[in-house]
Amino acid sequence: MSGDFIDSNVFVYLFDETDERKRGTAGRIVESGLQTRSAVISFQVVQETLNVVTRKLAIPMTAEGAKSFMENVLAPLFRVPASIPLYNRALDVQARYRYSFYDSLIIAAALNTGCDRLYSEDLQSGQRIEGLKIENPFET
Repeated sequence: MSGDFIDSNVFVYLFDETDERKRGTAGRIVESGLQTRSAVISFQVVQETLNVVTRKLAIPMTAEGAKSFMENVLAPLFRVPASIPLYNRALDVQARYRYSFYDSLIIAAALNTGCDRLYSEDLQSGQRIEGLKIENPFET
């Protein structure tokens, strides 16, 4: 599968009331991924996103709001569950590219699904890892 892997920071910007540009960019990425079904997320992205929207937003989501967001936005993109092969690949990425384990887990999930682009604000934009291009969609 070629397509886009979307990191949790993109989903968090959907709720950023302080930066209209980033919110708009995040909205376009997520909407396109949902419409084309060409975007992917992992269990880690679901967990991180739900943690932020229920605990760290200025006005946190209710449990019902978070469930609705999960069912309508996150679930249709969720394709990468936790697995021992995923953890092994993350450890290989960590050893080779010196990312933290959690960042390596995101990269490994994108690689395991054959994505050609990883949208993330937290990684080295422009870097290529085994055919995967890391892109910060919020760079100006």
